[in-house]
Amino acid sequence: MFKKGIWMFVLIVTVASFWVINIYPTQAEENNVNYTLTDLNNRDFSYKDLQGTSFAGATMWNANFQGANLQNTILTKGDFLRANLREADFTQTFADRVSFDETDLTNAIFADAMLMSSTFRKAKVTGADFSGALVDRYQIKLMCKTASGKNPITGVETRESLGCS
Repeated sequence: MFKKGIWMFVLIVTVASFWVINIYPTQAEENNVNYTLTDLNNRDFSYKDLQGTSFAGATMWNANFQGANLQNTILTKGDFLRANLREADFTQTFADRVSFDETDLTNAIFADAMLMSSTFRKAKVTGADFSGALVDRYQIKLMCKTASGKNPITGVETRESLGCS
């Protein structure tokens, strides 16, 4: 019998998928690869257009997403441990309960992303833009300790986008 947590995960992925497909139908149709619950460790997705794709529950340890377009993706419960996310665009991404631990987020864009319950332990956030993103206060506090730089695409200071004092 499925546990309550599994059903909640399935419900969240279903609702998020419905939202992405109905709000952004062109992107969802153009990229119909679904990486949900897959092992993508050490894979190279650098500079790929992955807009509207689902990576829910996927493990992506040491994967390379440098410069990738991940706008409007679903990353629920994904794990990017030690991944290269430099210059990746996560605008309006649904990324709740995702591990961005020890990732390189240099110049990444998380504008208007939903990042609640996601973790950023030892992540490099130089030049990253979190404008309008929903991030847990504790994670913001951790990132503010090392946050610096300005995003070269948006022109937004990392500390300003996180609300660091």
